[in-house]
Order: sequence, then structure tokens, then C-alpha cells
Amino acid sequence: MALEIPKRSEIPDPGFYYHYKHDPAVGINHYAYEVLGIGFHTEDNCRVEDKVMVNYRPLYKGAAVYRASLGLGVPCHDFRPLHMFMDKNVKKDGKVYPHRFMRITDPDTILKLELIREELYPRS
Repeated sequence: MALEIPKRSEIPDPGFYYHYKHDPAVGINHYAYEVLGIGFHTEDNCRVEDKVMVNYRPLYKGAAVYRASLGLGVPCHDFRPLHMFMDKNVKKDGKVYPHRFMRITDPDTILKLELIREELYPRS
């Protein structure tokens, strides 16, 4: 089966994003993530909606994936089906959020998140 590649406009750009659960009162990195890219499922028999996944990592220490990285001693990442990452009008507990993930474009916030990223994921 041929690999169906999404249109460039249908995938998130690498960079920083807030999940709709982000609360700025908790901290600049509360539910903040860095999108690293996308990946493709290697098996033909997976669900169609799971063929393209977004590869990202949390920028807060309470995230299970970050804690797994510490415990295992290897980098761990989150993977979410592309369609879920790009969801709009997410409904949760009677509220509607315009996006599941929103790109962060403020230069000052990006600089601060880059520092947090370097602290959490130092380059070897």
C-alpha cells in the first residue's frame, strides 16, 4: 500500500504549542509542548486515522512522558494522531475550545520555553 502523505498545510509546524488545558496562572510552561515533527505508522493494518502521528514532547516536569524519560534514561516523546492534534472546537466539561493545540508565536514566550527545553532536555 502506498504511503498517503498529508498536504503541508494539514500538519503542524515544528515549534511550541499550548494544549487547551494551559493555564497561564500556573506557569508559562503549563501544558506547553514542543512539536518535533510527524511520523508515519509502518504497518498497513493500522487504523486509517492512526497512519500519521504528531511527535512532540512536554515542557513541564509533571508530564508522564517527561517522568518516563527520567526513569528510563532515554528520550521519550508523545505521539498523537494528526487528526486529534489538529482538532478544532474541542468539547470538554461543557466548554468548547477553538483548538486542541495552539501554536505559540510570542517571541518572549518562545525564548523562555527554549530555556526550559534546554533545562529539561539538555543536549549531550
